[in-house]
Amino acid sequence: MLKIAWSEIFAHSLPEGHRFPMLKYDLLPEQLLYEGTITHHNLFKPGVLQEEYILDTHDADYWKRLHNLELTPSEVRKTGFPLSKELVNREVVIMNGTVQAALFALEYGIGMNIAGGTHHAFTNRGEGFCLLNDIGIAANHLLKHKGIHKVLVVDLDVHQGNGTAEIFRHEPRVFTFSMHCGHNYPFHKEESDMDVPLADGTDDKTYLDLLQQILPRLLDEVQPEFVFFQSGVDVLSTDKLGKLSMSIQGCKDRDRLVLELCQRNKLPVAVSMGGGYSKQIAHIIEAHANTFRLAQHIFF
Repeated sequence: MLKIAWSEIFAHSLPEGHRFPMLKYDLLPEQLLYEGTITHHNLFKPGVLQEEYILDTHDADYWKRLHNLELTPSEVRKTGFPLSKELVNREVVIMNGTVQAALFALEYGIGMNIAGGTHHAFTNRGEGFCLLNDIGIAANHLLKHKGIHKVLVVDLDVHQGNGTAEIFRHEPRVFTFSMHCGHNYPFHKEESDMDVPLADGTDDKTYLDLLQQILPRLLDEVQPEFVFFQSGVDVLSTDKLGKLSMSIQGCKDRDRLVLELCQRNKLPVAVSMGGGYSKQIAHIIEAHANTFRLAQHIFF
């Protein structure tokens, strides 16, 4: 059964002025339920993640200061959000959503988080709407507690997964692959195990041909036992924060390529939604909904 992390806290705990792009966290499950792609049995509400799992990835001093709302004004500005207890609680629940999705993936082949993809969070700081790193935390959980020895991170958000790259810089059991717009945030890139910077305006065919060349080879070379897929839809031509020129169909074909390769190779995959900032919320919902539709079709 497809299991999907979702909670009202994903959207409702955000401050005024930051809620429009986060409407997707409520609208997306509504759309998937309405069209019959999922039922309420597919959704699960993650609770608060245990602190010990956060500390397997994040610096203890950073977590203490974040938890106690003691970040400096400069640190808060870099996150993009006004700091609050509600915001921190939201982040911790999102972290557990991806951890639980990864555990469901071990059982069913795939698990998904309607939120997540907080790939700009480093071991000791937050950036770009990310306070903690869900893929980092979930991958470390599998390595430490579930007998997984090799993880592949496939980050196809329009922005480089700089925080994830930093977290696993010295961890040979995790291979980080980021294919992103080269001239976009973050302006200082970290070094992933494999970075593929794309030119502004990259279209469907160029993008998909390149991904088809790279990903099957990566699976052969890395030989992962588990895949984390960051499926941001900020690659769309309509996205306000992206600079690529992909269509909704191209984005769907991207997700199909990744998910079919995982299913064909019997690789469990945990999917985090990542970014999506098109002016029309309908474009964001449709592109994200395609990821869930494909998951149901390919795995079940």
